[in-house]
Amino acid sequence: MEFTRMAPECGVEVSGVSLANCSDSEMESIKQAIYEHGVAVFREQEFSPEDHIKFGRRWGGIDVNNYFPLQDDFNEIAVVKKDPDQQTNIGGAWHTDHSYDQIPAMGSVLVARHLPPQGGDTMWAHMGAAYDALPDDMKARIDELEAFHTADHVYKEDGLYAQTDMGKSLRGQNLKTGAVHPVVIRHPHTGRKLLYVNTAFTINFVGQTREESLPLLTELTNAALTETNQCRLQWKPGTVAIWDNRTSWHNAMNDYQGHYREMHRITLSGEALAA
Repeated sequence: MEFTRMAPECGVEVSGVSLANCSDSEMESIKQAIYEHGVAVFREQEFSPEDHIKFGRRWGGIDVNNYFPLQDDFNEIAVVKKDPDQQTNIGGAWHTDHSYDQIPAMGSVLVARHLPPQGGDTMWAHMGAAYDALPDDMKARIDELEAFHTADHVYKEDGLYAQTDMGKSLRGQNLKTGAVHPVVIRHPHTGRKLLYVNTAFTINFVGQTREESLPLLTELTNAALTETNQCRLQWKPGTVAIWDNRTSWHNAMNDYQGHYREMHRITLSGEALAA
């Protein structure tokens, strides 16, 4: 296998391996690359739905998404799609998946199934590099903080998606979510300190109101999204991306109006987070 950085601080493209048939040692190298770089991209993959599920189970477990439509014949696969007449896409803001769960999902395996002629890129940002770049006084300020995360305002019956043309295709509007996590976590496999807040699901710091929390949340967001800290993936047929929700944020670009896009996602089970 060969590993090529996508950007100075985030992302790696991996060549010379078939995900559907990778060996145990190759699987371990892939995991370590994702833990370290936040996201790994694989091109020209022959990766059927059966391969997708088998790969997810080899990783250690699959979390079925409560909100997205599910693939008819393979219910462990979530369908992330946008119709030509829709204006809103899923995931069109910087976020990390499932931070609203007590044990957040480790990451995702996303497979390109139907792409627009252009646009629809996905971006990632590295939260280890984001933390490292913070000044020492900011690190001291946030190292002991905890934050509350929820998805209710996004997915509930009168939530953000319900007010758009995307809402009708989603599930789980009656679910209640909520979890408290450290603002700075330590990666369970690399030991690296990571910034663990995001713009979509982090509501407030424990002991503070939403209004009191917003200035610091905004400051941390701006500090995280530096140019060298981001990578961008231009999808092509046969492309698979696997990312780590602890190490990275991601953002799905919504710049392909009038075209259909369909991606298949398996969500990988995670571990409890620790400061």
